[in-house]
Amino acid sequence: MTGTAVRMGARSWAAVILATGVGVIAFGWPFLAEPGSTAVAHAADAPWIFAAVVPLVLLVVLAQVSDGGMDAKAIALLGVMAAVVCILRPLGAGTAGIEPIWFVIILGGRALGPGFGFSLGALSLAASALLTGGVGPWLPFQMIAAAWVGLGAGLLPAWPGGSAKPTLSGSPGGSVKPTLSGSPGRAEIGMLAAYGLVASMAYGLVMNLWFWPFLGGLEATAYSPAILFDPGAPVSDNLARWFAFSLVTSLGWDIPRGVLTAALILIAGRPMLTALGRASRRANFSPAIAFVPAGEKAALP
Repeated sequence: MTGTAVRMGARSWAAVILATGVGVIAFGWPFLAEPGSTAVAHAADAPWIFAAVVPLVLLVVLAQVSDGGMDAKAIALLGVMAAVVCILRPLGAGTAGIEPIWFVIILGGRALGPGFGFSLGALSLAASALLTGGVGPWLPFQMIAAAWVGLGAGLLPAWPGGSAKPTLSGSPGGSVKPTLSGSPGRAEIGMLAAYGLVASMAYGLVMNLWFWPFLGGLEATAYSPAILFDPGAPVSDNLARWFAFSLVTSLGWDIPRGVLTAALILIAGRPMLTALGRASRRANFSPAIAFVPAGEKAALP
């Protein structure tokens, strides 16, 4: 979409980068831990990671408010879209990878910007977990991974000639209001569908990291040693084992998730992007402020 409804300033980018850095460390530190280190005992880490992730997500929202990019109307829209995710999530419950929530997060990030997409992904997963009783050690990892999906959608390049653009219409002497001069083109929707396919599958791949390095004892007996984490192996070897583990165990869930997300974007992407674009223009998230001398009237745009 042309024009970002919720702009990001320096504070917002700093908060997103900080939250992303914490997420990368949370997912990837087992690859760098020393063999035999007590750090590999992962059982009590999740509450601390949750305690770090939640304030960082709120920090992203507060930073956008501080930068002037997010106001009460944007926060209200964020809440509405998070509620939509909460409603959709129990419909699939992750059965065979059928999760219809990702197209909402992706289209929200695409239409309203990377900061909005980051916040939507993290907060909607947290809210839906509270609603469905899905709170567990996996939740902070789900929040940060979903935030990355929304962030990536907002960072996709603008598609030339493929977005809805507002134009001014009205009659002489009458009110002037913005109207749509177009809608997202097929090429843009195709790009979003391809991103939805890849991002939804990548979400499952990344989420394996929250538990895969710590499989052991009876849980590990069901898997070949060739696909289990080896604390003493080089990082490259463990990365190969991680991909092999994901291929054997989770690909059957990741592919349906990606295909469903891409299909929903192809079916509902254009009207939803158009509606979000219209809502952002009417909400006027970032109005232009002009100061005029006392006694003079400001000219209408």
